[in-house]
Amino acid sequence: MKIKLVLTIILFALLLNYNGNSAEPKKDKGQFIDYKNEFYQEILKSIEDFNKKETPKKLSFKVDFNGMNLPKSIKEFKTQWHNEPVSQGNTGTCWCFCGTSFLETEVKRLHNKEIKFSEMFTVYWEYVEKARRFVKERGNSAFAEGSQQNAVTRIWKQYGCVPAELYTGLKKGQKFHDHSKLIKEMENYLNKIKEMDFWNEEQILENIKSILNYHLGTPPEFVNVGNKKMTPLEYLKNEVKLNLDEYVSFMSLMEKPYYSQAEYEVTDNWWKCSEYYNVPLDEYMKIFVKALNSGYTIVIGGDVSEPGYDSHSEVAYIPTFDIPSEYIDENARQLRFTNNSTTDDHGIHIVGIKETKDGKWFVIKDSGSGARNGANKGYYFYHYDYIKLKMMNFMIHRSIVEDILKKF
Repeated sequence: MKIKLVLTIILFALLLNYNGNSAEPKKDKGQFIDYKNEFYQEILKSIEDFNKKETPKKLSFKVDFNGMNLPKSIKEFKTQWHNEPVSQGNTGTCWCFCGTSFLETEVKRLHNKEIKFSEMFTVYWEYVEKARRFVKERGNSAFAEGSQQNAVTRIWKQYGCVPAELYTGLKKGQKFHDHSKLIKEMENYLNKIKEMDFWNEEQILENIKSILNYHLGTPPEFVNVGNKKMTPLEYLKNEVKLNLDEYVSFMSLMEKPYYSQAEYEVTDNWWKCSEYYNVPLDEYMKIFVKALNSGYTIVIGGDVSEPGYDSHSEVAYIPTFDIPSEYIDENARQLRFTNNSTTDDHGIHIVGIKETKDGKWFVIKDSGSGARNGANKGYYFYHYDYIKLKMMNFMIHRSIVEDILKKF
């Protein structure tokens, strides 16, 4: 009897085990989490704090403008029509923004049309032409973001122009231009082909365009005006109607013979343009005053890294502790250019003038970020002396300088 009871219990247990194993097996689930290792982060912070070296904050030496009688508003000036200032963002393309702004004003002055042109269309093709020159010179040509104002007319002659809304160079949701990755990628590529001694121009330019297309977008092939479909060159000829051969560039440097055309020897003149008209400094400055008082504007380039240059006060001014006004002459100008204390690092558009007891002041339309720090967003006020000492070249319509061109 006992044996039967034991066997029954064992059989019952086996049946229970069999039924349990037939149930659906338990499965664990995974999930995505923001994994954190708090203690490891504590270790890293401790190491960082231990290795951190305290460095005193370096201050900029600037003019104390307190108590000075400075321009306060663009409304104080006699100005010429121009489009609203736009930002060049995080790019080194001031040359194109100021050159484009100048040509927009010229279209208004000559044809009474108000057009906003695409800066990035010009920048795109300027990069292509820089790469072409890099190949032709076997890597011995500058390839960077900078250029000169007259590069805009040169590119327009070759590729035409398009309205701003047709080609922004911005990706969806992007507010400001940023060419940091773009220029680095192109520079790395060109350095590599130089290292490989590979100079297939057609293939290299196609690859450069591919990089540009990714970052800026593919430039338009046509412009629609009403029912007319035009290429950018046809748009320039038939709608914009600017004769780009009528724009001339000037400089004033003792190192070149006056009343001769010469090369402006800075890195941003990467194509070695030697068409700059070199004139004495007094003549150079007379052009500025005459042009602005006669309804013209001027696009200029020069140095914006001086103690008298301040974005919050919105002025560019030469202090007496640098050089008194009466000593600013061609020698002072040449000295600074020769010893590199004057550089060509920014391009801007002069759109207005006024005279005060402290001398002449000019309204500057500026695409740089500093021009947005003051009350007059996108503008600076330059003193006559600052242009005389630190602004190294300009471009203008030849009709206002015909008398001077006859001397060449």
